[in-house]
Amino acid sequence: MLRTHYACEVKPEMNGQKVSLAGWVHEVRDIGKVKFIVLRDTTGLIQVTGKQGVTDEAVLNKMSLVKESVIQVIGIVRQEQQARRGVEINPTEIVDLNPVEVKIPFEVTGKVPADLDVRLNHRQIDLRRIETSAVFKVKSQMLHSFREFLYRKGFTEINPPCIVSAATEGGTELFPVEYFERKAFLAQSPQLYKQLAVIGGMDKVFMETPVFRAEKHNTTTHLNELISLDIEMGFADHNDAMDVLEEVMKSVISEVIENCPDELKLLGANLQVPKKINRHTYTSVVELLNEKGGRMKWGEDFGREHELKAGELLGEELFFITEWPTKSRAFYSMPNEKKPEVCNAFDLMYGGLEVASGAQRIHLPKLLVEQLSSRGLDPKEFEFYVNAFRMGAPPHAGWAIGAERLAMKLCNRNNIRECSLFPRDRSRITP
Repeated sequence: MLRTHYACEVKPEMNGQKVSLAGWVHEVRDIGKVKFIVLRDTTGLIQVTGKQGVTDEAVLNKMSLVKESVIQVIGIVRQEQQARRGVEINPTEIVDLNPVEVKIPFEVTGKVPADLDVRLNHRQIDLRRIETSAVFKVKSQMLHSFREFLYRKGFTEINPPCIVSAATEGGTELFPVEYFERKAFLAQSPQLYKQLAVIGGMDKVFMETPVFRAEKHNTTTHLNELISLDIEMGFADHNDAMDVLEEVMKSVISEVIENCPDELKLLGANLQVPKKINRHTYTSVVELLNEKGGRMKWGEDFGREHELKAGELLGEELFFITEWPTKSRAFYSMPNEKKPEVCNAFDLMYGGLEVASGAQRIHLPKLLVEQLSSRGLDPKEFEFYVNAFRMGAPPHAGWAIGAERLAMKLCNRNNIRECSLFPRDRSRITP
């Protein structure tokens, strides 16, 4: 192995111990008789200090490396109060593992700001930025916490297909693919398949799966490929689903705070675990907006300004919007038994942004056919789906979190592309 330790593992109490580290040259400083390299690895930064008359001359000469050179440093740990974390490495050997041959496209230290498009064009370099690395450490913890919470609650993880024969949500914005002699599409949602799993008796399922939306957006909150964090619950309604979503959010936020304190501080993210996530009806929120000059018609979807204003007026960072107009939601959303003009659907808002959406599903085949027809959809194209409900389907409900949107809120980012490893949008398909 090229390393015995990562940067974060080197402690002052290791004074005098020989170690081997490997990573990138983050900074280089030469003040005459003393040379410094700041070595960066996946865990952080550590100072390497060479001194004339103390450090071997050949090693000292190698300390004038180009920034972002990939190196191995073998040396002795020394306590040094002025150094990062009170420790530095006095090198006995430096190996340039792969000399840099082209100019690095932007300053990785962040001292010279770079446009997001430039960073994304060279994402492999952008990932070396400490801030970018912090985003994906938080996102990794978020995904881990989501999965572990649901395992603890007795959910089973499933893997739905990403190639489908018809629109899963009744929309037309789909990416077509060549599938032998047949017409197929990239899945815009795992919706139908997670329902089929519940009908099959799996009862409570979850998934972390890619989904694809062929919507021609150019916004800071939309992607065309994203990760969807879904659940579906049998013998449950929308209130049961919201209960689980509330607990998931509390658990995820709590564990991110506990396990990523340095990353959150670096990103300027001040997270708080909510004591309770309140539930407000769609109608009450529309009325509140209109009272304050919002000019929103009942039945419309919330625009970005409406979402931000609603949170501001309610004085809540996290809240549910429930009882949506039936015609505005997916065909499989269960109409309210007492007020069929609204359905048992909900959205979760976080910091003025919709991060999750869900509903109680229609489990009655006759009602499903009626809803499909009322949307101008051909029930024959969904025959395999509707037939499943004719074979004994329990009441059920579920939801989906947009992973990148949730990561945006947790990481205090303003552009969703910062929270996707290699984002895909209307104009970006590389790298």
